[in-house]
Amino acid sequence: MPMIGGTEGIMEKSKTNLKDMSLKELEGYMKSTGEKTFRAKQVFQWMYRGVSGFDEMTDLSKPMRDKLEQEATISCLSLDTVQKSEDGTRKYLFRTRDGNHIESVFMKYKYGNSICVSSQAGCAMGCKFCASGVDGLARDLTAGEIADQVIQAENETGEKISHIVVMGTGEPFNNYDALIKFIDMMHAEEGLGIGLRNITVSTCGIIPVMEKFTEEYPQVNLAISLHAPNDRIRKEIMPVAESFGMDELLTACREHVKKTGRRVTFEYALIRGLNDSDRNISELAGRLRGMICHVNLIPLNSVKESGLRGSTRKRAMDIAEYLDGRGIPCTVRRELGSDIDAACGQLRLSRETEINDENH
Repeated sequence: MPMIGGTEGIMEKSKTNLKDMSLKELEGYMKSTGEKTFRAKQVFQWMYRGVSGFDEMTDLSKPMRDKLEQEATISCLSLDTVQKSEDGTRKYLFRTRDGNHIESVFMKYKYGNSICVSSQAGCAMGCKFCASGVDGLARDLTAGEIADQVIQAENETGEKISHIVVMGTGEPFNNYDALIKFIDMMHAEEGLGIGLRNITVSTCGIIPVMEKFTEEYPQVNLAISLHAPNDRIRKEIMPVAESFGMDELLTACREHVKKTGRRVTFEYALIRGLNDSDRNISELAGRLRGMICHVNLIPLNSVKESGLRGSTRKRAMDIAEYLDGRGIPCTVRRELGSDIDAACGQLRLSRETEINDENH
C-alpha cells in the first residue's frame, strides 16, 4: 500500500513551521541555525505580508533562502472556499494540513475592517443553537493557524484588517496557550501591529481561565456567550452552565470590569419561545444592572440540527429599546453577509457533509 502523500509529504512534515513561531522563538531558531538574530525580524515581516515562499524574501541571501527551503516551511492553511456578499462580507473556509476545515469571516465597518477567526477545528462545548459544534472537537489550532486566517484574509482582499474577534469555531479559553501566543503575534509591530484594544476574545465562560486572562491581558476586550437570563435556561442550551453557574460567572465579569476598567460584552442569541419573553428580558436586565457592560443581541440563525428558531428582527429591536431604557447599552447585530451562509459553522458543516458523502 503506498504511503499517503508520498515521500514529498513525509519530508514536508519534518520541516519546522516558522509561522507557528513568535518573533522571539524565530530569533532562537535563526541563532540555532547559525544565522544572525536580526534575520528573524526580516522573515517575520515577510510572513505577515502574506509571503508564502522563501524565494520571495528578497532581502535574504540566496544561500540562506535555499537553506530555509530545505529545513523550514511557512505554510499553514489552504483556502478551500470564499463566499462574497454584496455588503463586502467574505466568508472563508480553510483546510488545515491534516484535512480539518475551519471558518473565518471578514467584515467591513465604518471604523475599519474586522475579522472573526476560529481557535479550534470543531468545538467541544455542545451549545444547542450553534452549528460549529455539531460534530464535536477535532483538535486545537496552532497559533500560526489562527494567525494565518488574518494574513490570508488581508492577502485575498488586499485590505488592512484593524480589528480581530476570536469568536469563530471553538472555545478560545480551551486553547489558551495558542490564543495568547496568537494575540502577541498580531500585536507585534513587526507583524500586523494590531492594538490590544482592537482584539476581542469570546468565551462561553470558563471562569478560571477567564480570571487568568483578566490578569494577563487586561487591554483585550472580553465577550461572554451568555444567551440566557438564568441557570435553568442556560443549562438547557449550554452544557458549560453545568460547571459554571451564572452567579459565579457574573461575579467574575464584575471583577473583570473592576480590574481592567473595561466593559464586558454579553452575546445573547434570541431564541423564539425560550429566552426572548418579556419576563426573560426583565430578568436579564436585573442581572446586569449596575455593571459596565454592553449587550449584543443576535437574532438566531437557523441551524437545522438544533430545531431552534430565532426571534424576529422586530422583536430584537424592541428588546434592545427595553434594555437601553434601563441603562444597559444594547445593539442588535447587523445582518452582515445575509446572502451567504449566515450561521457560524454552517459552511464548514456543509463541506464536511460533502466529504463524508464522497467517502461513502
